[in-house]
Amino acid sequence: MKDLHLSFTKSAKSPTGPFSNIKYKPELDVTNFCSAEEHQLYHQAIGILRWMIEIGRIDITVEVSLLSRYLSQPRTGHLVQLLHIFSFLKSNKCMDLCYDPTRLIITEPTILPQERAAFRATIMRSMYPDAIEDIPSNMPVPLGQAVQINAFVDADLAGELTTRRSQTGILIFLNMAPIIWYSKRQNTVEASTYGSEFVAMRILVEMLIGLRYKLRMFGIPVDGPCNVFCDNDAVAKTTMRAETTLKKKNLSIAYHKSREAVACGIMLVFYERSESNLSDLFTKVLPTLDRKRIMAYICGKSQRT
Repeated sequence: MKDLHLSFTKSAKSPTGPFSNIKYKPELDVTNFCSAEEHQLYHQAIGILRWMIEIGRIDITVEVSLLSRYLSQPRTGHLVQLLHIFSFLKSNKCMDLCYDPTRLIITEPTILPQERAAFRATIMRSMYPDAIEDIPSNMPVPLGQAVQINAFVDADLAGELTTRRSQTGILIFLNMAPIIWYSKRQNTVEASTYGSEFVAMRILVEMLIGLRYKLRMFGIPVDGPCNVFCDNDAVAKTTMRAETTLKKKNLSIAYHKSREAVACGIMLVFYERSESNLSDLFTKVLPTLDRKRIMAYICGKSQRT
Protein backbone atom coordinates (compact mmCIF):
# COMPACT_ATOMS: atom_id res chain seq x y z
CA MET A 1 0.00 0.00 0.00
CA LYS A 2 2.96 2.32 0.61
CA ASP A 3 4.19 2.02 -3.00
CA LEU A 4 0.63 2.56 -4.20
CA HIS A 5 0.36 5.74 -2.12
CA LEU A 6 3.61 7.11 -3.57
CA SER A 7 2.44 6.33 -7.12
CA PHE A 8 -0.90 8.02 -6.52
CA THR A 9 0.71 11.10 -4.96
CA LYS A 10 2.99 11.48 -7.97
CA SER A 11 0.13 11.18 -10.48
CA ALA A 12 -2.28 13.48 -8.64
CA LYS A 13 -0.23 16.70 -8.60
CA SER A 14 -2.14 18.32 -11.47
CA PRO A 15 -5.51 16.57 -11.95
CA THR A 16 -6.73 18.24 -15.15
CA GLY A 17 -8.77 15.14 -16.02
CA PRO A 18 -10.18 12.01 -14.38
CA PHE A 19 -7.26 9.95 -15.73
CA SER A 20 -3.67 11.01 -15.12
CA ASN A 21 -3.08 10.68 -18.88
CA ILE A 22 -5.70 10.76 -21.64
CA LYS A 23 -3.72 8.04 -23.45
CA TYR A 24 -4.07 5.63 -20.53
CA LYS A 25 -5.71 2.35 -21.52
CA PRO A 26 -6.86 0.11 -18.64
CA GLU A 27 -6.75 -2.99 -20.86
CA LEU A 28 -3.01 -2.45 -21.50
CA ASP A 29 -2.12 -2.06 -17.82
CA VAL A 30 0.42 -4.73 -16.80
CA THR A 31 1.06 -3.70 -13.19
CA ASN A 32 0.74 -6.22 -10.37
CA PHE A 33 -2.66 -7.49 -9.31
CA CYS A 34 -4.18 -5.86 -6.26
CA SER A 35 -3.90 -7.46 -2.85
CA ALA A 36 -7.03 -8.52 -0.97
CA GLU A 37 -7.08 -5.20 0.89
CA GLU A 38 -6.61 -3.18 -2.30
CA HIS A 39 -9.23 -5.29 -4.07
CA GLN A 40 -11.79 -4.41 -1.39
CA LEU A 41 -10.86 -0.74 -1.65
CA TYR A 42 -11.30 -0.90 -5.43
CA HIS A 43 -14.83 -2.29 -5.09
CA GLN A 44 -15.80 0.36 -2.57
CA ALA A 45 -14.37 3.20 -4.67
CA ILE A 46 -16.14 2.02 -7.84
CA GLY A 47 -19.44 1.87 -5.94
CA ILE A 48 -18.99 5.42 -4.64
CA LEU A 49 -18.11 6.80 -8.06
CA ARG A 50 -21.02 5.07 -9.78
CA TRP A 51 -23.35 6.57 -7.20
CA MET A 52 -21.84 10.01 -7.87
CA ILE A 53 -22.46 9.55 -11.60
CA GLU A 54 -26.10 8.72 -10.90
CA ILE A 55 -26.59 11.98 -8.99
CA GLY A 56 -25.00 14.15 -11.67
CA ARG A 57 -21.20 13.90 -11.99
CA ILE A 58 -21.48 12.87 -15.62
CA ASP A 59 -17.99 14.16 -16.45
CA ILE A 60 -16.39 10.95 -15.08
CA THR A 61 -18.84 8.48 -16.66
CA VAL A 62 -16.64 6.94 -19.33
CA GLU A 63 -13.56 6.65 -17.09
CA VAL A 64 -15.52 4.85 -14.37
CA SER A 65 -17.11 2.63 -17.02
CA LEU A 66 -13.66 1.62 -18.30
CA LEU A 67 -12.38 0.80 -14.82
CA SER A 68 -15.57 -1.05 -13.82
CA ARG A 69 -14.64 -3.87 -16.20
CA TYR A 70 -11.90 -5.02 -13.82
CA LEU A 71 -13.89 -5.54 -10.63
CA SER A 72 -13.05 -9.25 -10.57
CA GLN A 73 -9.28 -8.79 -10.80
CA PRO A 74 -8.04 -5.18 -10.72
CA ARG A 75 -4.41 -4.18 -10.99
CA THR A 76 -2.62 -1.58 -8.92
CA GLY A 77 -2.48 0.70 -11.97
CA HIS A 78 -6.26 0.58 -12.17
CA LEU A 79 -6.50 1.50 -8.50
CA VAL A 80 -4.10 4.42 -8.96
CA GLN A 81 -6.29 5.80 -11.77
CA LEU A 82 -9.37 5.24 -9.65
CA LEU A 83 -7.88 7.27 -6.81
CA HIS A 84 -6.85 9.91 -9.33
CA ILE A 85 -10.54 10.34 -10.21
CA PHE A 86 -11.21 11.23 -6.57
CA SER A 87 -8.38 13.75 -6.74
CA PHE A 88 -9.94 15.23 -9.88
CA LEU A 89 -13.31 15.51 -8.14
CA LYS A 90 -11.72 17.20 -5.14
CA SER A 91 -10.10 19.81 -7.40
CA ASN A 92 -13.27 20.28 -9.48
CA LYS A 93 -16.04 20.45 -6.91
CA CYS A 94 -18.25 22.98 -8.67
CA MET A 95 -20.34 21.33 -11.36
CA ASP A 96 -24.07 21.73 -11.81
CA LEU A 97 -26.55 20.44 -14.36
CA CYS A 98 -28.93 22.94 -15.90
CA TYR A 99 -32.56 21.79 -15.83
CA ASP A 100 -33.67 24.18 -18.54
CA PRO A 101 -37.40 23.97 -19.43
CA THR A 102 -36.93 25.67 -22.81
CA ARG A 103 -37.20 23.68 -26.02
CA LEU A 104 -34.55 22.97 -28.59
CA ILE A 105 -35.24 24.77 -31.87
CA ILE A 106 -34.14 22.66 -34.85
CA THR A 107 -33.40 24.37 -38.15
CA GLU A 108 -32.89 21.97 -41.03
CA PRO A 109 -30.39 23.26 -43.61
CA THR A 110 -32.46 22.19 -46.62
CA ILE A 111 -35.47 24.15 -47.87
CA LEU A 112 -36.90 21.37 -50.03
CA PRO A 113 -40.05 19.93 -48.38
CA GLN A 114 -39.29 16.40 -49.59
CA GLU A 115 -35.95 16.47 -47.81
CA ARG A 116 -37.28 17.43 -44.40
CA ALA A 117 -37.27 14.86 -41.61
CA ALA A 118 -41.03 14.90 -41.02
CA PHE A 119 -41.70 14.23 -44.70
CA ARG A 120 -39.14 11.41 -44.73
CA ALA A 121 -40.85 9.82 -41.73
CA THR A 122 -44.17 9.88 -43.61
CA ILE A 123 -42.63 7.92 -46.47
CA MET A 124 -41.09 5.47 -43.99
CA ARG A 125 -44.57 4.66 -42.66
CA SER A 126 -45.46 3.20 -46.04
CA MET A 127 -42.45 0.86 -45.73
CA TYR A 128 -43.49 -0.32 -42.25
CA PRO A 129 -47.31 0.00 -42.18
CA ASP A 130 -47.65 -2.31 -39.16
CA ALA A 131 -45.14 -0.39 -37.00
CA ILE A 132 -47.07 1.00 -34.02
CA GLU A 133 -45.74 2.56 -30.84
CA ASP A 134 -46.70 0.72 -27.66
CA ILE A 135 -49.01 3.09 -25.77
CA PRO A 136 -50.00 1.99 -22.22
CA SER A 137 -53.72 1.34 -22.06
CA ASN A 138 -53.96 2.17 -18.35
CA MET A 139 -51.98 5.41 -18.37
CA PRO A 140 -53.44 8.36 -16.43
CA VAL A 141 -54.82 11.43 -18.14
CA PRO A 142 -51.82 13.57 -19.23
CA LEU A 143 -51.51 16.85 -17.36
CA GLY A 144 -49.34 19.91 -17.83
CA GLN A 145 -47.28 20.94 -20.82
CA ALA A 146 -45.90 18.32 -23.18
CA VAL A 147 -42.16 17.64 -22.98
CA GLN A 148 -39.73 17.47 -25.86
CA ILE A 149 -37.20 14.62 -25.91
CA ASN A 150 -33.77 15.22 -27.46
CA ALA A 151 -31.02 12.61 -27.63
CA PHE A 152 -27.39 12.44 -28.74
CA VAL A 153 -25.79 9.13 -29.70
CA ASP A 154 -22.25 8.15 -30.63
CA ALA A 155 -19.88 5.17 -30.69
CA ASP A 156 -16.10 4.85 -30.48
CA LEU A 157 -15.14 2.20 -33.03
CA ALA A 158 -12.89 -0.56 -31.61
CA GLY A 159 -12.00 1.64 -28.66
CA GLU A 160 -10.96 -1.30 -26.52
CA LEU A 161 -7.60 -2.49 -27.83
CA THR A 162 -7.73 -6.11 -26.60
CA THR A 163 -11.22 -7.16 -27.74
CA ARG A 164 -11.74 -4.37 -30.30
CA ARG A 165 -15.25 -3.72 -29.06
CA SER A 166 -16.76 -0.27 -29.39
CA GLN A 167 -18.03 2.04 -26.65
CA THR A 168 -21.58 3.38 -26.87
CA GLY A 169 -22.33 6.87 -25.56
CA ILE A 170 -25.85 8.28 -25.13
CA LEU A 171 -27.19 11.50 -23.62
CA ILE A 172 -30.95 12.17 -23.39
CA PHE A 173 -32.62 15.49 -22.58
CA LEU A 174 -36.17 16.40 -21.56
CA ASN A 175 -36.54 19.79 -23.21
CA MET A 176 -33.01 21.08 -22.41
CA ALA A 177 -32.56 19.16 -19.14
CA PRO A 178 -30.20 16.14 -19.18
CA ILE A 179 -31.88 13.16 -17.52
CA ILE A 180 -30.15 10.01 -18.85
CA TRP A 181 -26.45 9.43 -19.56
CA TYR A 182 -25.09 6.09 -20.72
CA SER A 183 -21.63 4.72 -21.46
CA LYS A 184 -21.04 1.01 -22.01
CA ARG A 185 -18.98 -1.35 -24.14
CA GLN A 186 -20.92 -3.04 -26.93
CA ASN A 187 -21.50 -6.80 -26.81
CA THR A 188 -20.40 -7.37 -30.40
CA VAL A 189 -17.30 -6.59 -32.45
CA GLU A 190 -18.07 -4.30 -35.38
CA ALA A 191 -15.77 -3.95 -38.37
CA SER A 192 -16.78 -0.41 -39.33
CA THR A 193 -17.82 2.89 -37.83
CA TYR A 194 -21.15 2.46 -39.62
CA GLY A 195 -21.76 -0.81 -37.80
CA SER A 196 -20.82 0.45 -34.34
CA GLU A 197 -22.93 3.59 -34.79
CA PHE A 198 -25.94 1.53 -35.88
CA VAL A 199 -25.62 -0.73 -32.84
CA ALA A 200 -25.53 2.40 -30.66
CA MET A 201 -28.64 3.67 -32.46
CA ARG A 202 -30.48 0.44 -31.66
CA ILE A 203 -29.58 0.75 -27.97
CA LEU A 204 -30.87 4.33 -27.99
CA VAL A 205 -34.15 3.28 -29.63
CA GLU A 206 -34.78 0.75 -26.87
CA MET A 207 -34.06 3.41 -24.24
CA LEU A 208 -36.42 5.89 -25.92
CA ILE A 209 -39.22 3.33 -26.10
CA GLY A 210 -38.89 2.69 -22.37
CA LEU A 211 -38.64 6.40 -21.53
CA ARG A 212 -41.71 7.38 -23.54
CA TYR A 213 -43.71 4.57 -21.95
CA LYS A 214 -42.60 5.59 -18.45
CA LEU A 215 -43.40 9.27 -19.00
CA ARG A 216 -46.91 8.42 -20.15
CA MET A 217 -47.44 6.21 -17.10
CA PHE A 218 -46.40 9.21 -14.96
CA GLY A 219 -49.08 11.29 -16.67
CA ILE A 220 -46.55 13.43 -18.57
CA PRO A 221 -47.54 14.23 -22.17
CA VAL A 222 -44.86 13.63 -24.80
CA ASP A 223 -44.57 16.12 -27.64
CA GLY A 224 -44.15 14.23 -30.90
CA PRO A 225 -41.12 12.14 -31.93
CA CYS A 226 -37.78 12.33 -30.15
CA ASN A 227 -35.10 14.37 -31.90
CA VAL A 228 -32.02 12.16 -32.27
CA PHE A 229 -28.64 13.59 -33.25
CA CYS A 230 -26.00 11.31 -34.77
CA ASP A 231 -22.60 12.27 -36.16
CA ASN A 232 -22.52 9.47 -38.75
CA ASP A 233 -24.13 10.77 -41.91
CA ALA A 234 -24.57 7.29 -43.41
CA VAL A 235 -26.47 6.02 -40.36
CA ALA A 236 -28.65 9.14 -40.26
CA LYS A 237 -29.55 8.80 -43.95
CA THR A 238 -30.13 5.03 -43.79
CA THR A 239 -32.44 5.44 -40.81
CA MET A 240 -34.48 8.27 -42.33
CA ARG A 241 -34.57 7.43 -46.04
CA ALA A 242 -36.93 4.67 -47.14
CA GLU A 243 -35.03 4.08 -50.39
CA THR A 244 -31.77 3.08 -48.71
CA THR A 245 -30.86 -0.61 -48.42
CA LEU A 246 -28.67 -2.67 -46.10
CA LYS A 247 -25.87 -4.85 -47.42
CA LYS A 248 -24.62 -6.24 -44.10
CA LYS A 249 -26.86 -8.96 -42.67
CA ASN A 250 -25.36 -8.72 -39.17
CA LEU A 251 -26.80 -5.21 -38.81
CA SER A 252 -30.31 -6.10 -39.96
CA ILE A 253 -31.83 -6.02 -36.45
CA ALA A 254 -30.43 -2.58 -35.67
CA TYR A 255 -31.36 -1.42 -39.18
CA HIS A 256 -35.04 -2.39 -39.01
CA LYS A 257 -35.42 -1.50 -35.33
CA SER A 258 -34.27 2.06 -36.01
CA ARG A 259 -36.35 2.51 -39.17
CA GLU A 260 -39.48 1.15 -37.50
CA ALA A 261 -38.97 3.67 -34.69
CA VAL A 262 -39.03 6.43 -37.32
CA ALA A 263 -42.09 4.95 -39.03
CA CYS A 264 -44.19 4.75 -35.86
CA GLY A 265 -43.29 8.26 -34.69
CA ILE A 266 -40.86 7.45 -31.88
CA MET A 267 -37.96 9.46 -33.29
CA LEU A 268 -36.57 11.61 -36.07
CA VAL A 269 -32.86 11.41 -36.83
CA PHE A 270 -30.68 14.41 -37.71
CA TYR A 271 -27.03 14.58 -38.67
CA GLU A 272 -24.85 16.38 -36.12
CA ARG A 273 -21.19 17.26 -36.58
CA SER A 274 -18.74 15.34 -34.39
CA GLU A 275 -17.49 18.59 -32.85
CA SER A 276 -20.95 19.35 -31.44
CA ASN A 277 -22.11 15.82 -30.63
CA LEU A 278 -22.49 15.90 -26.83
CA SER A 279 -22.47 12.10 -26.49
CA ASP A 280 -18.80 12.12 -27.49
CA LEU A 281 -18.14 12.72 -23.79
CA PHE A 282 -19.37 9.18 -23.06
CA THR A 283 -17.45 7.23 -25.70
CA LYS A 284 -13.80 8.03 -25.05
CA VAL A 285 -11.40 9.87 -22.75
CA LEU A 286 -11.34 13.42 -24.10
CA PRO A 287 -8.70 16.17 -23.84
CA THR A 288 -9.35 18.81 -21.20
CA LEU A 289 -10.49 21.52 -23.63
CA ASP A 290 -12.98 19.24 -25.40
CA ARG A 291 -14.31 18.01 -22.08
CA LYS A 292 -14.84 21.54 -20.77
CA ARG A 293 -16.50 22.65 -24.00
CA ILE A 294 -19.06 19.83 -23.91
CA MET A 295 -19.67 20.17 -20.18
CA ALA A 296 -20.23 23.92 -20.57
CA TYR A 297 -23.02 23.19 -23.02
CA ILE A 298 -24.61 20.45 -20.92
CA CYS A 299 -24.43 22.56 -17.76
CA GLY A 300 -26.04 25.53 -19.51
CA LYS A 301 -22.96 27.77 -19.36
CA SER A 302 -22.59 27.97 -23.13
CA GLN A 303 -25.02 29.45 -25.65
CA ARG A 304 -27.22 26.77 -27.14
CA THR A 305 -28.16 26.91 -30.81
